Amino acid sequence: MADFGGFRPAAFQFLRDLKRHNAKAWFEANRDVYEQELREPMRRLVEALDARLSSIAPEIVGDPKRSMFRIHRDVRFSRNKSPYKTNAGAWLYHRDAGRKVGTVGEGGGAGFYFHIEPTTCFMAGGIWMPARPALLRIREAIAVQPRALPRLTRAPAFQRRFDGLREEPKLRRVPRDFPRDHPAAEWLKLQSFTATASIAPSVVTSPRLVDRLCRDFEALVPLVRWLNRALGYQPVTMRS
Repeated sequence: MADFGGFRPAAFQFLRDLKRHNAKAWFEANRDVYEQELREPMRRLVEALDARLSSIAPEIVGDPKRSMFRIHRDVRFSRNKSPYKTNAGAWLYHRDAGRKVGTVGEGGGAGFYFHIEPTTCFMAGGIWMPARPALLRIREAIAVQPRALPRLTRAPAFQRRFDGLREEPKLRRVPRDFPRDHPAAEWLKLQSFTATASIAPSVVTSPRLVDRLCRDFEALVPLVRWLNRALGYQPVTMRS
């Protein structure tokens, strides 16, 4: 596979056009553009990131066939019946946890994410909306180590790029399994544990994107590994 050279401006244009013509007939007529301008570059990006992660956090992997999120929306329980997402994203995940994300089912750990759409591009690291058993394990780890997340988010490498953990969604009260006056009360209210940073379109459309993402990944490795340890997923020193 060719080296990743950046997304082309045509990727943004395709997503803008898709927002205006979000219908199966239009998408099928323009599927070749989707494949050429979004799917194939994302595959090359994931492959490049996977290679670099082998020396940054070997337990985190990217699969060119599985890391990219589907363009099709799940409309079963949504009032918005538009069939396609107007963004694209890729998930790099702990090899033992698998690629599950969010509240559905068991499994899924902390990892890294990249997102592209016409209005904003960003990267993120951590775990988003874990299922209830996983969320409880993370909260139990916070309760035992109340200074861990404050320490990780005050690290100079973290603060140079990230503005703390995102606080939405966040509970109004401390979960009932924990005392209201717990020293980590504000951290226990979190339902996701992610840090995000925007990426300029000029970087997204250049070969510099790989280096930019990998520098961000390195800054988030301590947070991602702490979360994964809380879930029983261990770091490794090299890939087998």
